[in-house]
Amino acid sequence: MAAVVLLAALALAQSSGSGPYYTADSIANSAANVTGLYAPNTFVTIYGQNLAYTTRALAASDIAGGMLPTVLGTTGVRVLINNIPADIYYVSPGQVNLLIPTSLVPGPVMLQLVVDGLAGPAIPILLESAAPSLFQLDAATVLAVHLDGSTITATSPAQPGEVVVLFASGLGPTNPAAIPNQIPQQAASVTPISSFAMTINGAAVNPQQILYAGVVPTFAGLFQINVQLPANTPANPQIQIGYAGIMSPAGRVLPLK
Repeated sequence: MAAVVLLAALALAQSSGSGPYYTADSIANSAANVTGLYAPNTFVTIYGQNLAYTTRALAASDIAGGMLPTVLGTTGVRVLINNIPADIYYVSPGQVNLLIPTSLVPGPVMLQLVVDGLAGPAIPILLESAAPSLFQLDAATVLAVHLDGSTITATSPAQPGEVVVLFASGLGPTNPAAIPNQIPQQAASVTPISSFAMTINGAAVNPQQILYAGVVPTFAGLFQINVQLPANTPANPQIQIGYAGIMSPAGRVLPLK
């Protein structure tokens, strides 16, 4: 589905008109870059045309009292999901990154981008209870770090038995629960933690080796998974996370030797 997103974005470049323009196929889960994987408290990217008049990323000055903005400065860009403003992380004429409001519940919703009162199309999307998705270094490699904070890469691979940290989006409800628009200040595990699973090449990891799965304090919408890799983990294994019936996309590997 990542290829579909890219093709849709290219097709949009050929469209005309002055208003915001995007389609269902040009909306993607930001971590996995696939369409149709959405849940409350999940990062989403809208690709399109005329999405903003300028380029601007979230800055410290946009955060007041630990609350995230629903508009970045004077950009005038809002994204409404069932008429609830989403937190905005980045805007540009061709791309907007946002966090789906935590106050929403699973089910069909309408997404609409508005620039200074000029509305784009209302697009129906479906929210699941969770949309597990691993952040990636590239199309096939998950983003993970060693305990010293250095990135795991082909030249600095993980080792069997090592404790590594993976980063994800869309892992669903937490305990304590996320507060809408508020940056979390403490750890909060996914709930129920007993339902959370991780597989390596399709084989379930012992739950006792999943040391933490929950939010990253001071970064709304970002989750981390601390896991001790099994001693018999093979080289460059495929990693998936999630819950029964809804796992992160296949084909993403962890550099390991």
